Amino acid sequence: MDTLAKAKENLNNKGFLDIDTKDTTDYVAEINRLKKEKNAVILAHYYQEEAIQDIADFVGDSLQLAQEAAKTDADIIVFAGVHFMAETAKILNPKKKVLLPDLKAGCSLADSCPPEDFKAFKAKHPDHKVVTYINCSAEIKTMSDIVCTSSNAVKIINSFPKDQKIIFAPDKNLGDYLNKETGRDMLLWDGSCMVHEAFSIEKLLSLAAEHPDAEIIAHPESPSHILKTASYIGSTAGLLKYARESKKEKFIVATEAGILHEMIKQVPNKHLIPAPAEEDNTCACSECFYMRMNTMKKLFLCLEHELPAIEVDEKLAAEALIPIERMLALSI
Repeated sequence: MDTLAKAKENLNNKGFLDIDTKDTTDYVAEINRLKKEKNAVILAHYYQEEAIQDIADFVGDSLQLAQEAAKTDADIIVFAGVHFMAETAKILNPKKKVLLPDLKAGCSLADSCPPEDFKAFKAKHPDHKVVTYINCSAEIKTMSDIVCTSSNAVKIINSFPKDQKIIFAPDKNLGDYLNKETGRDMLLWDGSCMVHEAFSIEKLLSLAAEHPDAEIIAHPESPSHILKTASYIGSTAGLLKYARESKKEKFIVATEAGILHEMIKQVPNKHLIPAPAEEDNTCACSECFYMRMNTMKKLFLCLEHELPAIEVDEKLAAEALIPIERMLALSI
C-alpha cells in the first residue's frame, strides 16, 4: 500500500472519510449528470482527494479559485475545499447557491484568529493597515484593508508605502517570510496552519541526506526552519510551476500532500517525495484532514440535495467583499 493510500485508510478509520466498500454508486457519472442538469460548477483545491480533483471543472490554489468564483456563470458553485473558501465564493456571488460537501471542513489557520480577539488586537494599533491572508473568516476580512494569498502576497504588501505600518494576519509563518521578502517589519498575528507546522526538520534533513540530488521546495506557510532548507519557496501554483520549469529531476515537496496528484500529472517523469511530518506513523507526508473530509459521496449528495449551502449575512458579506475586490484588482 502506497503512502497516500495508507493515509486515506487511516483517515477513514478515524471517521473523517466515509468509504463504504459495499457502495456501488458510479459517483463520476452521477456527479457529471447533476452538474449538467443543474448548471453547476465544481471548484476544487489542490489539497482535495484525487477523485475530486479529477472530476472538478477547475482545480487551483486560493487565488485561482477566488478568481474563478468571481467570473463563473454557473447557477450553483460546489466548492470542494474548506469553509473559508466556500464563504469567499458566496461573498463574491451573493445571488448564487454555494455548496460545501462537508460543512465541518474547517481550517486550523482560520480558527487560530477569533474575530473578537483580533478586533481587540487591531484596536491597540490604530495607525496600522491590516492585510489578511485569505485563509480567514468573513468577520476577519471585514476588519481588513486588503486580502492576499500566498501567490500575490508580496505584490499586495509592496502596494503600501514603505513607511506604512501593517498588521499581517493570521499566519505568522507567512508573515515572517513576507517581512524578509519585502524588508518590512509587519506586526504579526500569532496563527499558523497545523499541516505546515507538522513538518519535521530532523526527518526532512534526513530525507534530504538520502536524496542529495533532490531540491526541497516549500510553501511559505511552513516555519522558517523548514523554509531555510528550501531551494524554492512559493504558493501551491508556484510550486507546480517551479517543478515544471526546473531542470532538476527530483523534488522533496513541503506542503500538503494533495498537491502531488496534480504535480505528477504535470511532471510525470520527475521524482516527487512528500516532506515528512513529525508525528505521523501511518503516512510519510502531511495531510489536512479538514480538506479530506470532502469525499465523492458527499460531493454527490450535496449536488443532489443542494445542501449544505453556505450563507453569509448580507451586511457582513458586503463589508468583506471590499478587501477581496481590492486584492482581485491588484492580481490581474
